[in-house]
Formats: sequence, structure tokens, C-alpha cells
Amino acid sequence: MTPEALAARAKANGVELWALTDHDEIGGQHRAAAAARSLGMAYLTGTEISVTFAGTTVHIVGLGFDPDNAALAEGLAATRGGRSERAQEMAAQLAQVGIHGAYEGALQFVGNPQLISRTHFARFLVETQVCRDTSEVFRKFLIEGKPGYVPHRWASLGDAVRWITEAGGMAVIAHPARYKFTANEEYALFSEFKAHGGTGVEVVTGSHTAAEYVTYAAMAEEFGLAASRGSDFHSPDESHTDLGTLPFLPGQLTPVWEALADRIQPAP
Repeated sequence: MTPEALAARAKANGVELWALTDHDEIGGQHRAAAAARSLGMAYLTGTEISVTFAGTTVHIVGLGFDPDNAALAEGLAATRGGRSERAQEMAAQLAQVGIHGAYEGALQFVGNPQLISRTHFARFLVETQVCRDTSEVFRKFLIEGKPGYVPHRWASLGDAVRWITEAGGMAVIAHPARYKFTANEEYALFSEFKAHGGTGVEVVTGSHTAAEYVTYAAMAEEFGLAASRGSDFHSPDESHTDLGTLPFLPGQLTPVWEALADRIQPAP
């Protein structure tokens, strides 16, 4: 969806403060902020950076940064750089199992080869009725050991946190329950994140269960991190949670929007 359409959906759902967090991209920030202003919503700049940690892709959200920061833009451009080549390798694997035209098909859903991802291949596989829905796609394809899986080395954790913080923003670990880490690996992630200057963790999100809200509220307290609350909404057809429908944060936590109060673009 366009930044303007997302802003309108957020407003219709009662959202008061919104952040557009495109993957590895900040090009929509000025449009998103303008759309929020026009609808009377407060706005925080945002992005979601792909990093590799312990051999796993982890997402680090950035909030409240300067959207015109050159170093952040350059870092994200470098992170996006390998997506097109990886996508063509994914398509070649799918062709080997009889699914042809996947690269061109996936590209229809994104337009920019620099931003192409597994999500766009998943949409193609649903659109062409290879799979019923994206859940089936990620059981049969595009995951380790299945056709179409090509690993990619992203930015380092330290780089991502530094790009965000040096641009004046707050770094937040996105949806931590989604990573299949051991307890020791997860502790290492939080410890290294904090050591690099990260200051937030997503506690309430569309891909966490109620029990996981409690788990990561405790992690936020243990590591002295502010708590984030975000839908992780991608589109009406493939998101667990719509904009504005999540429960509130547990009351004992410091919300990221309080820590970022001076960087919120207020509603007019």
C-alpha cells in the first residue's frame, strides 16, 4: 500500500501516532509524514533494517531519526544491494521444480528490484495458485531445505544500530519471538544490542502471542529497554494484525513514544 493509503487506514482504525517502517528503505518518510499531518495524526519516522546475527536474519526497527541523514540512506542502499541477485537465484531454484517466471512475477508486486524479497515471491505463488496462502508458501518453499531458499548476509547488528542512533533515532529489536534462538543466543542478541547503543524492544506486536507479551515485557525490564508496540502490518491479505487493533503495553514499561517525545512530529 502507498504511504497515503496506510495513513488513511491507520486514521480510520483510531491510530493517533504512526510510523511507516519499510524494510531497508526510508524513501517514503516525507510522504508518510505529510499524509499523517493531513489526517491529524502524530508521526515518527521509521524503518526496519535486516541484519544477520548468529546466522539468522533479525530485524532492527529505527524510530525518530532524521529521514535525510546521508549515512543512514547509504547504509540502507548497501543492505538492499544484494536483493536482486538473491531473488534471481531464488527464481532459478523454483524453475528447477517447475515454477517458471517467478522473478518477473514477484517483481510485479514490488516494482523495484532493490526491494524484492521472499514476501513478493510468496504473493506470486499465491496469485498463480501454486499455494492457497502465504502460510502454505512458507511451509513448502522459500525456507531452509525447501526450493527457493537462498540465504543472504545483511548488515551487522552494530552497523544497523549505529546508522539509526547517529541519525538521531532509537534502535528497537523487532518481534523477538520470531527468531528461533536458543536462550543463550537470545541473551547474546539483547546483550550485544544494548552494548551497541540499542534502547528498545518490540513487546506487543502482530506476531507475538499474549504469553510472549509477558516474556518480552520482562526482557525489556531486565535489559532496561523501552517497549515498542507495532502491528507489523504489511497488507490486508497477509498480516496477522490490522493497524490500531493491538492491546496496550503492560503498564510498568516505558513506551518508546515517551522516550522519543521530542522527535514526534505532532498532529496539527
